[in-house]
Amino acid sequence: MRLAVEGLTCIRGGRKLFRGLSFGLGQGEAIVVTGPNGAGKTSLLRLVAGLLTPAEGRVVVEDSVQMANELSHFVGHLDAVKGALTVGENLDFGRTLLGGGGIETDAALKKLGIGSLADVPAQILSAGQRRRLALARLLVATRPLWLLDEPSTALDSEGQRTLIQLIVEHRASGGSVIAATHMALDISGAREIVLTGEGVD
Repeated sequence: MRLAVEGLTCIRGGRKLFRGLSFGLGQGEAIVVTGPNGAGKTSLLRLVAGLLTPAEGRVVVEDSVQMANELSHFVGHLDAVKGALTVGENLDFGRTLLGGGGIETDAALKKLGIGSLADVPAQILSAGQRRRLALARLLVATRPLWLLDEPSTALDSEGQRTLIQLIVEHRASGGSVIAATHMALDISGAREIVLTGEGVD
């Protein structure tokens, strides 16, 4: 899969966050998007995911008949965990919603270090456990493009190492990643896009 972002302009609440943004992303590649709060990091991910419509420009998958939203996992800074379901049920729901094809629920939970919590109601999870559950969704349905918004939020040092390892394995299998963050995120070989809220550096 090769993603092409061409001349993208984003306007939110009457304010132009960025304009004329263009970049490509191929198999195994990663981009880290940085910048201050309100600069448009989350908006960029949502544009690529097809959740927002650009004021100008387009997002194209050059070598597939599928749209970017059909090929992407979007993990937002809000974990989208359903408190009334157990941890395992949340992950089963995510698998069904996203089309499956990944590893089994129990294996995904174990990989994220929360295997013992499968039958626990999600509403009692800590913030770090909720983030690990959100990231486990990446593993239960196969999609080549990961769009990660502040993925290391609430993770301890072990959780951050697990996150980086997941990204390494995903890229090694031909997947690609765009991660928006205001924290240091050590993704080897990643390109950086800096958003300022007044254009693109």
